Amino acid sequence: MKLKSALGSLITVLAILLFTSCSVTKEARSMKKNINGNWILETATVEGIAGVLKTRVFNEADLACFIGSEWNFVSNNSMGSYSIVDNSKNCTPVKRFIRWSIYEPEDAAKEFQFKRLDDKKNAMDNGDGYRLTVIEHGDNNLKLRSEITFDGRPGAIIYKFVKK
Repeated sequence: MKLKSALGSLITVLAILLFTSCSVTKEARSMKKNINGNWILETATVEGIAGVLKTRVFNEADLACFIGSEWNFVSNNSMGSYSIVDNSKNCTPVKRFIRWSIYEPEDAAKEFQFKRLDDKKNAMDNGDGYRLTVIEHGDNNLKLRSEITFDGRPGAIIYKFVKK
C-alpha cells in the first residue's frame, strides 16, 4: 500500500512539474491579449548598418515589401497571418498563415516567435521559425527587434506595428 501511495505522489509531482514548465506567465498571457487583433507594419528601420540595405526577411520578400503589410494575430489559438499588399515596389502580393507565441527566456526580454505555415497550415522552412525581441507593446503599438548580420557587421531591424 505504501508503494502505491508513493508512486501516486511521484506521478502527481511529475505532472505538476510538467504542467508548470510548459505554462506561460501572467505577463506573457497579458502580452498575447494585447497583441491579439489586426495590425499594420508601419515602419521597418535598420540600426547599426549604414547605407541602403536590401535584404530578404522571413524567407519571404524584401524588407521594403513588408512595410504596409497587414498582420492578424489570434491569441486564443496562437494562429494568424500576414499579407503583403503593396505591389508598387515590385512586390508579389501574398497571404501567409503563421503560428505565433511569446517566448520567455530566462533573464532576458520576452520574444515574439512565429513559424510560417503553408495553405494546409503545415510548418514551412523545415520547421524553423523567427524570434524577435519585444521592445515595446501596448494596446495600439508593438515594436519588435530582430538582430541581423550584414556583410559581417552586426545590426538590427526594428519593426513598428500600429493597431488597425
